[in-house]
Formats: sequence, structure tokens, C-alpha cells
Amino acid sequence: MARPERVRLGQLLIDQRLITEEQLARALTEQKRTGRKLGRTLVELGFVTEDEISRALARQLKIPFVDLRRQDIRPEVAQKLPEVHARRFRALALEEAGSALRVGMADPTDLFAYDELTRVLKRDLELAVVTESQLLEVIDRVYRRTEEISNLAQALEEELGDSGIDLAALGLGAGVEDAPVVKLLQSVFEDAVQVRASDIHIEPQERRLQIRFRIDGVLHLQTEADLRIASALALRLKLMAGLDIAERRLPQDGRFNAKVRGSSIDVRLSTMPTQHGESIVMRLLNQSEGLLRLSQLGMPEDIQQRLRQVIQRPSGMVLVTGPTGSGKTTTLYALLAELNSVERKIITVEDPVEYRLAGVSQVQVHEKIDLTFGRVLRSALRQDPDVILVGEMRDQGTVETGLRAAMTGHLVFSTLHTNDAVSTPVRLLDMGAPRYMVAMSLHLVLAQRLLRLVCEGCAEPYLPLPQELEWLRQEPGIGASATGFVHGRGCSRCSGTGYRGRTGIYEMLEMTRPVVEALSREDAAAFAAAAREQMRGHTLRRHAAQLAASGRTTVAEAMRVASQGED
Repeated sequence: MARPERVRLGQLLIDQRLITEEQLARALTEQKRTGRKLGRTLVELGFVTEDEISRALARQLKIPFVDLRRQDIRPEVAQKLPEVHARRFRALALEEAGSALRVGMADPTDLFAYDELTRVLKRDLELAVVTESQLLEVIDRVYRRTEEISNLAQALEEELGDSGIDLAALGLGAGVEDAPVVKLLQSVFEDAVQVRASDIHIEPQERRLQIRFRIDGVLHLQTEADLRIASALALRLKLMAGLDIAERRLPQDGRFNAKVRGSSIDVRLSTMPTQHGESIVMRLLNQSEGLLRLSQLGMPEDIQQRLRQVIQRPSGMVLVTGPTGSGKTTTLYALLAELNSVERKIITVEDPVEYRLAGVSQVQVHEKIDLTFGRVLRSALRQDPDVILVGEMRDQGTVETGLRAAMTGHLVFSTLHTNDAVSTPVRLLDMGAPRYMVAMSLHLVLAQRLLRLVCEGCAEPYLPLPQELEWLRQEPGIGASATGFVHGRGCSRCSGTGYRGRTGIYEMLEMTRPVVEALSREDAAAFAAAAREQMRGHTLRRHAAQLAASGRTTVAEAMRVASQGED
């Protein structure tokens, strides 16, 4: 293809009637003040979208516009262009085009970038226009650090050798940032953040060290390395978390903060002695991403509206239930964010504190010094709070204190591990809470799970299996007549899984007068009937089936999540 022509972006957008002369003049003034590119300035001012600019460039240059959300990028093709050049010139090798290579560029009028790409790739180029935000997302995904991690693990293995070097000195002192163990961990963290992993598992096996990431709730193997480096990694991570490096026989818990790719990552670390060495699991919490709002959780509108009404009450208990990793804490903090104001005193009691929320007093329990949930909760009540969040209802004492607080003018939020909303009041009774306290204090139970969404980049229609159709038939109003079923065939965007991202599924039990009266009568069957009547079929299973029928997830995923048992 011929060398591209230089284009005056502002005039081009005016000619295509995407902006006005006045908008261009204002954008140019703003550009002089900030020094940013004209296109970015126009987008930030809201005059035009990034997508519209890219399509306008494509029309002017008579080259294709490629929507990277719909394009299956093959890593072996993309990596023909080194990452440093891809990031510098905002370019991506998309596909082979005969003897040429099709390359997507955010700015195909950048003549210097075109000349450098031609020199580096040593190929004829066929240009396409892509949006910069999509391009950077794909670059993060494609240029993964699997090979780099393997090489660094090998370098660490060679440094350790067979001589049994002093592990206590490993990665300390001068040049710490150049130590192989530090470089290896940095690469692991960067790769985990790129693929949106929630957890990193470092697990010594009989012959190899296994490193796995949990992505969208499912574990994926990242790499395997020589078992000899396991102790070096464990030691370095313990130092970072301030743990006892000499203690290898007992489990330990700690946390530290890491800067990864410009983001602040809060890392919760847990060690566990196993037969072949210390297993380490790290939960990653990206503090830079901020809290999700209630409207961003995927909650049905009717549940969302009723929940907002209930949490405006001056007192009462609201419980969020589900297994570990079902997003309960995220939901609780979304509720706190709704209530957080100068007029309210909010105290949280957690183990550990997972999110930071400005204006809220947050306390972390510490069992070793007898700073338990119950003790902190009793002290919190003397701090004149309006709203209290208790991380988990773990024992009878915590349950009774929480219920009593809800009876005496406080709004109390907490979590519990139960199968569904209906069984939650019964669980409180089983934990020893007096029946009258549960009936008077508990106002609402929200049960939830997290369900994987079909990857938009590779979604395609499919026909569910007979067993899946039968499962759907059991949901009135949905049945098997729906035709919009999709699944993901697997692409680079979703790492071949067919799923990318998650959303919540919910059911809500409000403790209305009929439900409370049934609970007070000590008739389990009558209570269950009253509770199900109040919910009117709005169950976890129904919500999951609706998402499958609307093409947002697969029937198999809906069945898997809706049938999850007690944690």
C-alpha cells in the first residue's frame, strides 16, 4: 500500500459534519492549554466519540475501520511487531494479507510511525484504523508475560543452583529491583493485572512449582517452574507482607500494597504448609478501579429499587448471603456508598478491610490480640454510629449483638453463608439467635452469585443440549421456546474460554408482616411457603435462566451457578 497522506483532523471532522467550527476553535484553545492531541481533546469535551473519529479517518483514507471487539487477534501474528513498537506507535499486527501484513493504527496519518513500522516489520503494510482505547486493551491482552515469567523463573533457578545460597539475603540489599526473584514476582503481578485475575496461586507440587490465576472465578495455569524456586518466592512474599520468615510450619496471613502498571494493588496473602512446601494464595484488590455503584452490579431494577427504599430506614438488619467469592462485600460497599454522607456515622468491622471508603471508620479484627468481631462490634456501638457493617456473622455472640443493635436504632449490614434467601432466617435461629430478635430485627435478605458472561468478541448462536432445554422448561415464562442462545467459541480476548467478565444474579426476601408472622409461629413449612410467596418466583435460578435466554450467558453457566450449594 502507498504511504498514507497527512490529514488535518479538525477540518476533516468539519467536512464530515461531525463537529462545528465553534467546537473546533474551543478544542484548539483547550489543546494549547493541556498539550494533548486534538482528537483526545475533542472526545474529552464530548463533541465527538473516539469511534466516530476513527471511522471518519477510515473514510477519508479509503482504508478499513476494524472494531477490535469483534476481531479475533492471533497472538502469534500480533507478536510479529515487538511490544515496545506496538505501544509507542499505537499499532497492532492484525492478520496476514498475502505477502503483506495488515496493521491497525490509531493514527494512520502518522508518517514517521508508518516508516518505522515498515522498517521493523520488513513487510508491505496494509493499514486499517482502530480506536486507541480498544488498541491499548488488546495490547495488554496479547503481549502477556508467560514467556518472560518462564525465563525469569529459570534465571532464579540458575542463581539458586545446588549450593544452597542464603535465602535470607535473597532479594535484599543493593540492587534489589534487579534480583531475579523480584523481577519474577513483578512480572507475575503485571500479567495477573493484565488478564483481570482476582487471585494468584503459587503451589509446590511433587516435582514442579505451579502458578495459577483465577480469572472470572475459574483457575487457569499460568506457568510451571522448578520446585527449587518455591522457597525463594515464599520468602520474598513473606518479607513484603511483614510475616515471620523463619516460621514454615504454621499458616500465616498478611497483606501489602504493590504498584503494578500505574495501579495501586492491595494484596492479601495467605500461606499454608503442605507436603511439598508452602502454598501461597494472594487475593488482588485493585484500589485504583474504585467501588462499583449499586446500578453497576447487574441487579434487576425491581430488587434495586426496593433495596434502596429499605436501606433508608433508620434501623434494621440487611443480610447479603452467598458462597465465598460471590461478590457479597462488593454489594455491601455499594450499599454503604449510597448512604455515605456527612449526616451519617458509618463504622465497618471486617476481616480484613477490603475496600477503602472516604468518610467511613473502618476497623480490622485481630484474633491474636482478642480483637474479635464481637468485641469490636460492642465497642462500635459506643461510638454513636448510624450504620454498622459487620464483615460476617460468624458466631452466636456476633449474631445477637448485631440483631440487638438493629433493634436499638442502628442500620446493620452483614453477610452469611447460606444456600438462598429463604434459608437465611432459619440459619440465624440455628446459630442460637432468639426467634423474637430475628423476627423484629431482620428486614431484608439478598442472596447472590457471580455468573460468567459470554465473550462479546467470539459470541455465536448455538443450540443447547436436551438436558439444558429441560432445565429451562422448569422456569415458567422462559421455557425452551427462546431462540437467542449464544456461546463463545474462544478467542484471544477471552483467552480461549468463551467467557469474559461476570455479573451478579440475585434473589431478595423482604421480611413482610406475613413472613414475620410465619417465622414467629415456629412452623418451618408455613414460613417457607410465606417466604416463597413474598419472592413470587424471583429466584437465583430464574435470574440465571433469564440471562441465558437473553443471550448474555450460556445455559450451562446458568445451571452451574444457580445450583451452587452452600460454601
